Amino acid sequence: MHPRRSAQEVLLCDLCETVPLQSHCELCNINLCVNCVGKHVSDSSKRHNVVPFLHRKSTPNYHKCPDHTDKHCEMFCEKCGIPVCSTCVTSGKHKGHDISDILEKLSTKTESLQKDLEELETRTYPRYEKMMSDVEREKAELETNYGKLTTDADEQGEILHREITAIVNQRKSAIAEMKTKHLDALNKDTEEITQKMAELKQIMSDLKSMLKSNDVSLFSTYKSRNSEFRTLPPKVRVILPSISLQKINTDQLNEMLGSLSPLSINTEHGDTMKSAEAVSSPPVKPLLDEPRLTATIDTGYEYLASVSCLSEDQVWTCGDNEIMKLLNLQSKLLTSKETKSGGMPTDIAVLRDGGLVYTDDKNTTINLINNEQIQTVITLQKGWVPFRQRWKPVNVCSTASNDLLVTMISDDEKQSKVVRYSGSTEKQSIQFDDQGRPLYSSGPFTKYLSENRNLDICVADRSASVVVVVNQSGKLRFTYTGHPSNTELSFDPRGITTDSQSHILTADCVNNCVHILDQDGQFLRYIHCDLKLPFGLCVDIRDNLFVAEWKTAKVKKIQYL
Repeated sequence: MHPRRSAQEVLLCDLCETVPLQSHCELCNINLCVNCVGKHVSDSSKRHNVVPFLHRKSTPNYHKCPDHTDKHCEMFCEKCGIPVCSTCVTSGKHKGHDISDILEKLSTKTESLQKDLEELETRTYPRYEKMMSDVEREKAELETNYGKLTTDADEQGEILHREITAIVNQRKSAIAEMKTKHLDALNKDTEEITQKMAELKQIMSDLKSMLKSNDVSLFSTYKSRNSEFRTLPPKVRVILPSISLQKINTDQLNEMLGSLSPLSINTEHGDTMKSAEAVSSPPVKPLLDEPRLTATIDTGYEYLASVSCLSEDQVWTCGDNEIMKLLNLQSKLLTSKETKSGGMPTDIAVLRDGGLVYTDDKNTTINLINNEQIQTVITLQKGWVPFRQRWKPVNVCSTASNDLLVTMISDDEKQSKVVRYSGSTEKQSIQFDDQGRPLYSSGPFTKYLSENRNLDICVADRSASVVVVVNQSGKLRFTYTGHPSNTELSFDPRGITTDSQSHILTADCVNNCVHILDQDGQFLRYIHCDLKLPFGLCVDIRDNLFVAEWKTAKVKKIQYL
């Protein structure tokens, strides 16, 4: 225990160190008991100002001048960057230099230190804690997930008995190897984060001590390291492997058994946190009491399926034929493009660079239109694939990271999933929840989707009459099955989009309205505006809503914020 502290943290006299303090000398910055006050003021070589301890003022800890030992440094030379005394200033050594009051410098430095400490305590360190928590959670789930893979392999082995014993053992060995690599990657991530957290703790401790000391000398030599820690360590991203199971065929046993996907361990660049001063949120835009129809575009289709904003006054559309049209608010055709296959596009999406992507289930491709050229970026079926494992693309959207999210249905229409592509490379597949249950319904109906500002993936599942929202990792966040007020028929979600406020907007076709939800799935209000069979939705950069009406083939522009 510190010799000057008791179990009750009683503060003792700085001179005798045995009696509780009662007074404080502001000029000498020393705490005194009743008995030591007289002894202290008897030193006539210094001036004294003894006051009751509770009435003391905050006094800076002036250190003695190294060149003039009888003086305290009460000023600061801005050019030399050091504390100086009055004799230093008058001696001419600092002639022409800007001299400021040490208290002003102390105040500025104290404020800077406090901001650094606040940023580390409230923003930086909690982010590292969350990263650590995420890694630990993933490690905790590792046994369960890999256990399920092993169980799946065992169940297939029991069905095939001795004929596939060798294949099953090989499969289990591959799983064990992947598990080891997975765990090694996470442990390495844990070690790096732990090291950084330890450094942060030490820095925060040093800052607290420095602030408590009020030592000008320490303040003048302090160099902030906050910027060093704003860039988080690289984050390990592991795509969990899965086993694809096939109907047993003795003649094609090895082929029909399926395959274990390779373990994918990718390291993502760590997020760089903005400084406290740079952090900003989008301006809050309240909902209008009455949304306003501001423009109507006649597209010329017989039936209209999708709309995607190129700008505030230009939209791409697709409908019941092979032509995609770019129109302005006056319904003028600016350009058009025919699909490569000659078939009707299933959906369209404008990319951040202005390119247009469309899905084509006729030849199961995803295509990019840029500078009038059509490039097939993804072809789903190549070579022989078992029937129930063939997939066709349905709806598509572009993400903040310029990836593509695509909803897909199997050829037998019994499975649905969302796939993320970076270029032509599949990065993520979202199909089941944590209990292995399908997230999305079966059936042929389209499933529009959109990425929210918080990176949630929002899918309007018409077959199940539900909006399904998962986070960036594919974990289910919530579902929305409609709101009973002002609706006569069951919820019929079609198009879906999101805005700068992280609202989720979905078209309710049979009830002729748009539902607005907050980012957590809470219903906020309807948009009616005399809508007729609303289908596709999109929002421009100013949060104007564009609604594609199926039967009228019109696009309506609506202001709702």
